[in-house]
Amino acid sequence: MSTEGGTKALVAALSANLAIAAGKFTAFAFTGSSSMLAEGVHSVADSGNQVLLLVGGRRAARAADQEHPFGYGRERYVYGFLVAIVLFSAGGLFACYEGYRKIREPHELESWPWAVGVLVFAILMEGWSFRTAYREAGTAKGAQSWPEYIRRAKAPELPVVLLEDTGALVGLVLALFGVGLTVLTGNGIWDGVGTLAIGVLLVGIAAVLALETKSLLIGESADSAVVGRIRDALVDHDSVTSVIHMRTLHLGPEELLVAAKIGVNAGDSAARVAEAIDAAEARVRRAVPIARAIYLEPDVFSAEKAAAGPDPEATPGGPGPQHRPEE
Repeated sequence: MSTEGGTKALVAALSANLAIAAGKFTAFAFTGSSSMLAEGVHSVADSGNQVLLLVGGRRAARAADQEHPFGYGRERYVYGFLVAIVLFSAGGLFACYEGYRKIREPHELESWPWAVGVLVFAILMEGWSFRTAYREAGTAKGAQSWPEYIRRAKAPELPVVLLEDTGALVGLVLALFGVGLTVLTGNGIWDGVGTLAIGVLLVGIAAVLALETKSLLIGESADSAVVGRIRDALVDHDSVTSVIHMRTLHLGPEELLVAAKIGVNAGDSAARVAEAIDAAEARVRRAVPIARAIYLEPDVFSAEKAAAGPDPEATPGGPGPQHRPEE
């Protein structure tokens, strides 16, 4: 669902941005407005970002191989991080520079109706793109607030498009503000102020994207609801009596690694323990289909061992497991 919805939102955003970029550069050619130039570069950067995310999605779908036994799912996070860099450099920094230059050397706009007309057209197109992303993301976010969804989403495409489209709509309003005040006052400094505000906005959005995708690149666990479903699925209160401790890690938006030490009965034979492990894996996959890699280690549960805290060998840099209740 996240892949399909993300692709639909990306295609809509790419189509809108290509049309908008052509219009903005045409308006810049007629008006000389730095706001229009900054917005044109912004739309080109956004178009490149959507291409990057589409490429990342295709590359992430490659099958696992000997060199990458867990697959290529994290490529989507890599390309999401590249988007933040492109938005920061090609969009934000360029707009800040252009705004500063225009404030230092202001000049009147020519053929200003071109700028206003293109900005209105761009707002309509960006509104269509934002509506598509908003509708697709609304299904994925569930009961979460929008900030929580941006923070916790494991698939980068929809949050990126949402933030980009939000920034684009606010940036267009700022550009319209700058162009309008320049026309009303005859002072080109307002065009530069609008451009500088667009740059600051894009830098802020790029920083949020970079922080979120960096967290995904480092490796995030499943959210608490998913962890709870996995824990409940592991324990059948017969052959598997408890979860001593467990770790989860997203290998990609739709791929989850589960590693757990499970408590079994002391008197069970090796064959029965093996059957219990197979049954537990099957229950987890039914409860959480994205759990692709599951590693279970049987142990005789000891309350003292579980309550003792981290195994000394499991401190940072140590290879050993942690004998403590699941986090």
